[in-house]
Amino acid sequence: MKIALSADHRGYAGIRQLAEKLTREGHEAIVLGDCSGAPCDYPERAWQVGKAVAEGKADVGILLCGTGIGMSIAANKVKGVRAAVVHDEMTAQLSRSHNNANVLCMSADLLGQRLIEQIAHVWLHSEFEGGRHARRVRKIAAMEEGKDPATVGE
Repeated sequence: MKIALSADHRGYAGIRQLAEKLTREGHEAIVLGDCSGAPCDYPERAWQVGKAVAEGKADVGILLCGTGIGMSIAANKVKGVRAAVVHDEMTAQLSRSHNNANVLCMSADLLGQRLIEQIAHVWLHSEFEGGRHARRVRKIAAMEEGKDPATVGE
């Protein structure tokens, strides 16, 4: 799987470690942007990963910042992105199976590297269930087009 990754300065070390682990597991992990320890702004990193996913240059994306919240807000501004901030394996699995999230956002400050890697593993190996959830994802897509989601049928 081709995975675009990025982080702000608070998550940069963690995203590099995660990319190395994903590469060892056989994924094509591409880190976009380079903070190199200096402060950098999360919206720029979220934009890079969001665009890569929305344009099909990556299958999915993973973002780290202090809380994961800023990355999620910013990434969700990119049309076609469904970014979810998660804090455990259950929300990671549900964000994929129910919401078909294509960008995973996590907290570099609260989770620790081991849990970040576990969450990413669960997220990457979870599949969208479709069914009633597909209708809801279509409603989200309608909202991106400025449409009332209530107008989207089965």
